[in-house]
Amino acid sequence: MSPTMSAPAQAFEEKPRHPVLVISDRPHHDPIGLLPCPVPFKHSPSTLFTSAEFHNAPLVLLDDRSYSSFTLRHMPHRQGLIVAAADPDDATAYPRAAAIGAEAVLHAGQDLAWLHLRLHAATDCHYTRWETLLPGPPPPEDG
Repeated sequence: MSPTMSAPAQAFEEKPRHPVLVISDRPHHDPIGLLPCPVPFKHSPSTLFTSAEFHNAPLVLLDDRSYSSFTLRHMPHRQGLIVAAADPDDATAYPRAAAIGAEAVLHAGQDLAWLHLRLHAATDCHYTRWETLLPGPPPPEDG
């Protein structure tokens, strides 16, 4: 018998789920239009999130208006950092986002479909409401 056949099956270990981190110093914590998305979020001012929250979040959204105070934290570059820019005409948003290693710059009210797909991908689609995406009644059960 081969060693793979006699070895006990590895139990599927699900990694702990962490919320998406939204960093914003504004009292209105939805800098880009996230409210209709069912993914869990943790909203935090730029001075209060922990380095563990920043590291463990599947995705980090930074309100561009909080950029200056965020950079004072000297957080390391990481994948999954997205800057939410309030002003679509601000040409400085892209160079500033590149300086902190952001993967994208999104503007309020734009690119929300891409962002929602990115949020679901980052959380392994655990929060997707599949029943709203599948049209019609469920197929009959075979019994």
